[in-house]
Amino acid sequence: MRVRHAGFALALLLSGGASALAAQATPQPAPVQPPAAASDRCRLEVMSVGDSGRVEETPEGTNYFAGGGVKLRCRGLQVTMEADSVAYYGGRRTEFIKGVRYRDTTFTLDADRLTYLKQGERFEARGRVKTRNLRTGSTLAGPSLDYLRKVAGVRDTEEMFAVGRPKVEYASKDSSGKAAEPYVIVGDRIHTRGDDQVWAGGKVAVDRSDFAARADSLRLDTGAGDDGTLVGAARRPAWLRGIGRDSFDLKGRRIDFTLHARDLDSLIALGSAHAINTGWDLVADTIALKVDARKLQHTWAWGDRTRPHAVSKREEIRADSLALDTPDQQLREMRAFGNAWLAQAPDSVTKERDWLVGDTVVARFEPRDSAGGAGSALRAIEASHAARAYYQSTPRDGGRPSLNYVRGDFIRITMKPGGGDDVSRVDVRGKVDGVQLEPEGPAAAAPATAPAAPSRVPAPGTIRPRTR
Repeated sequence: MRVRHAGFALALLLSGGASALAAQATPQPAPVQPPAAASDRCRLEVMSVGDSGRVEETPEGTNYFAGGGVKLRCRGLQVTMEADSVAYYGGRRTEFIKGVRYRDTTFTLDADRLTYLKQGERFEARGRVKTRNLRTGSTLAGPSLDYLRKVAGVRDTEEMFAVGRPKVEYASKDSSGKAAEPYVIVGDRIHTRGDDQVWAGGKVAVDRSDFAARADSLRLDTGAGDDGTLVGAARRPAWLRGIGRDSFDLKGRRIDFTLHARDLDSLIALGSAHAINTGWDLVADTIALKVDARKLQHTWAWGDRTRPHAVSKREEIRADSLALDTPDQQLREMRAFGNAWLAQAPDSVTKERDWLVGDTVVARFEPRDSAGGAGSALRAIEASHAARAYYQSTPRDGGRPSLNYVRGDFIRITMKPGGGDDVSRVDVRGKVDGVQLEPEGPAAAAPATAPAAPSRVPAPGTIRPRTR
């Protein structure tokens, strides 16, 4: 091995290769070279070298070392690299050590160390890595990053792979070029492709002003796809919370979502789904939500293994499928299909609760007045196809209520105005029958049992809404 100290040797090699050194020893006419073909591969060229340099001849090739501050560029490209020290190994690998700065037209990178691998056009950054996408403003910070440049014939867009729980502020722009609020993403590992695709794995956290999410893995496309997926771990479901006046929680083994104008537009939780908002607690196999202007507008639920079961402070409902309409953050209508059952909170005197069953049950709500407080009040309930109802009618003198059981093809129960639980009117059509039980006196006890509820319908009991 031959070692030569030459402060200019690195510059000579990277500017013209070994032929440049040979030309210094034997002057000869310069051959006419054909124009170089345009290429976006990086051919390193020295811009400046500090106060030291060294050359080593090895069986594998010639290695060059320089220190005291070195700056290089990719010939013919707007790509520069600088560091305190540089080690060049036969053109296969170049290492930048301490104070590393990489710059091109769309991307900046700072790190403690950087390795450039010519094959594959790959840059491996280690130690206090920070990057910035100049097109979108996205940033990444972490201990380890591999950056793969966009190079014709190698890859059609740039990619990044980061490990060690990097933090990404993932920004995007809308169709007009206006910057949108970034997503803050943290995970054990993160992979980005271009300006609008990101994948994350291992205890993933996603935060923005309108929502927060936790999962074992994430896929996010803010470009043509405008969608994403959260997947939970074996014992830890994916979770997404909408933040704002109309907050909601959604859990499931998997949550798919779509975006509109970079805001949440729709969500669907698959497998052991669970949704909670300010008024309802809902479980089912599958739950879908529609969001507009960062407010929950509609909820759908269905399932076989876990039939939809929704609980509020005043109502409880079960069915094969369920839909809730909540425009302007107010519950307006609830529809239940397939062996549907709806019950109200227990009566304060009898401890029984009214219920209604049918193949289809529709409940309509209206905003509470100032005396009733915020939220919605039940206005009317309708049941069709093998409909049955059990309800209590309180007399005007405030005594014990009468008990009523009625069957028909169609039943409509209208509540008294004011947001209370008292029945105003019952309409029954079709094959009608029923029974009414009046209390014998002020001290008479309520019947020990109410008429049996249909199969697959829970017997009356106390409503206990789940807590968060």
